[in-house]
Amino acid sequence: MGREFSHIARRCERAVVTAYRDLRRNGCGDLESFQACTTLYRIHHPESSISEARLLVAEWIDHHVVRGDKGPTSGCDCA
Repeated sequence: MGREFSHIARRCERAVVTAYRDLRRNGCGDLESFQACTTLYRIHHPESSISEARLLVAEWIDHHVVRGDKGPTSGCDCA
């Protein structure tokens, strides 16, 4: 599992994508998984509004999970 996520530089982004994949793989629904990952992002970034968190999480899920893109995302400013 580590190798498929090595291209994700931000810890919060890697945590969100990993959590989303694991939740979905273990039977959680899309919306429930998305909401959990939004909460996870806000734990890493409490300064972020819920709207900002939702936007980034949706972008990351679309980028890494839906499209399977391995390139970087605009994301947040942390490393």
